[in-house]
Amino acid sequence: MRCFTVLGPSQSGKSTLAGQLASLEVPRKSSVVPHGLELLTFEFLDEAWCALDTPGSNEALAHVHAVLLASDACILCVSPSPDDALLAAPYLRVIEASGTPCIVFVNKMDDPRGRVRDLIAALQDYTSHPLVLRQIPIREGDKVVGSCDLISERAWRYREGERSSLVELPEDLIDREHEARAELLEHLSEFDDWLLEELVEDRKPTGDALFAISSRVLRENRVIPVLVGAAGHGNGVMRLMKSLRHEAPTMEATRMRLAFESGIDEKTLVGVSFHAHYSQNIGKAVLVRALTDGIKQGTMLGGGNLGALQDPTSGRPFAGSGPAEGAVFAAIKSDHLRAPALLTGAVTVPAPAWVSAPNPALERIVVPASERDEVKLGTALARLADTDGGLTVTQDPASGAHVVAAQGPVHLREVLGALSETFRIDVSDQPITPAFREAISKVVEVQYRHRKQTGGAGQFADVQLTVRPTGRGEGFIFAEEVKGGAVPRKFIPAVEEGAREALEKGPLGFPVIDVGVVLTDGRFHSVDSSEFAFRTAARMGVRQALSQASPVLMQPIFRVDIHVPSQFSGSLVPIVSALKGQVLGFDRDEAVRGWDTFRALMPASALEELAHGVRSATQGVGYFSSSFERYEELYGRDAEAVVNAQAKAG
Repeated sequence: MRCFTVLGPSQSGKSTLAGQLASLEVPRKSSVVPHGLELLTFEFLDEAWCALDTPGSNEALAHVHAVLLASDACILCVSPSPDDALLAAPYLRVIEASGTPCIVFVNKMDDPRGRVRDLIAALQDYTSHPLVLRQIPIREGDKVVGSCDLISERAWRYREGERSSLVELPEDLIDREHEARAELLEHLSEFDDWLLEELVEDRKPTGDALFAISSRVLRENRVIPVLVGAAGHGNGVMRLMKSLRHEAPTMEATRMRLAFESGIDEKTLVGVSFHAHYSQNIGKAVLVRALTDGIKQGTMLGGGNLGALQDPTSGRPFAGSGPAEGAVFAAIKSDHLRAPALLTGAVTVPAPAWVSAPNPALERIVVPASERDEVKLGTALARLADTDGGLTVTQDPASGAHVVAAQGPVHLREVLGALSETFRIDVSDQPITPAFREAISKVVEVQYRHRKQTGGAGQFADVQLTVRPTGRGEGFIFAEEVKGGAVPRKFIPAVEEGAREALEKGPLGFPVIDVGVVLTDGRFHSVDSSEFAFRTAARMGVRQALSQASPVLMQPIFRVDIHVPSQFSGSLVPIVSALKGQVLGFDRDEAVRGWDTFRALMPASALEELAHGVRSATQGVGYFSSSFERYEELYGRDAEAVVNAQAKAG
């Protein structure tokens, strides 16, 4: 079985295209699995095929990345409007990173909104692979009524609900066809010396030779051919399917590519897992593409024995012989399998780096409606994170609550919906309060005596301390300058421990950072002094000093790397500035064409608004990663609001 992915922005008509491709001959079988992935299996010219129709939301890119891992080729479905080329930029980015051979299909040509050549020029800004036009549209007025193949030089007229008919190329299109064909041959000649010589000698190459060359350069991932049509009317779909059949790589080529990229012996690579999900009835199901035959229930795969194997489009168990080579199957009760991953019999090999999803941009605390579901919620979130590469789950260090980091609001709703529908847990989500801290701004000397007599052995400890601010980022520093044994050496560690305890919550209600404590003197009692007494004295003494040391509120600052198409870099400056961030600059992204990496320092409290701003300014294609940089002082009304809110919260 051969396998390809259909991907593209929302509203590009990719699902319609996938359905049309799968319905050209034998009626298809299909199934939609969680996360919006649809599998369609069908036959075309006596060959078995599987189309993987991916979700179109930018928040679902994690699943698009994973599905490409199992694909021989992919079809990027785009709108005919040059203004919409930007929306394809994230898909071109991952296609190029993955090395997956690609065909671009310009859909909805029944409603053209610009010239195809302008669209290709706009798309070319986002990929280093040459985009090569293989067809030109035939127009009557403003309406596209057919297309001309630039290799065979044959023209076809679209017919509603029927296959296109062969027609003569209109006279007014001959010059344009010659021009476009010359551009095609020039592109192909860059990868074939024979063709270059034919062109230099002004000889016309045969169509069969050109088809052979175009097939080779696609399989070698040298170019991206561009075809046109209107999937909603079935126009251009047959030509696209024939291109896949004759020009796209086979499963054997895919296995070689994956093995080479990951450093695996090709002979040991048995399968590739690309999707996983939990359902209430069967538990965990992992979608795997078999890269060899002989896989069946009980087979050792990925370091463990496989459970039941199902046809994902019908839900029926496979026969005793198991799935055919290249087929996709669902592994049930095979919890040792991870997705996405490369699978040998003995081990699971991590997927290549390009499969990784963009960093989550939206964090929320998730709280169960009933405290009885707390443990159940933790288990459910761990399972969701195990099957969703775009989701991360952590714990809030302050409250211990579960923190969900999703790709965006749509993704978050899917996660909360899965908790309710699949795991039967009602939850609510809350914003995360930034991890504020406090520091001191002056030196304070303090003496504190702890004395307690309650019958029996008493408690006594006297300490003299100097409490001072340290440099930003230096943390807690403890030292002692005691002379003459005023404080016995065995009690000094207890003094340090008590000082640390005092920093857990300062006068403003937050942990205290960047403080130095020096034990300068003290007194002890030969009977009543103890480690506990000195720890208590130090804790109370430091607390007293902190309240006198002019505490200031500190807010966390994050470094953010915002990845956007180059045309949007300038528009990020006012967004960052409005959120009280600091612009550090931007550079071209060396890894991918047409993108910049914009760097800034942002308050933690502004990260969610930054995510909204970046999505809005870039039509949803931009994203960013963040990492903690430092703490810096927050003052004025903003600081007062935080301190007052903390006081009310207790």
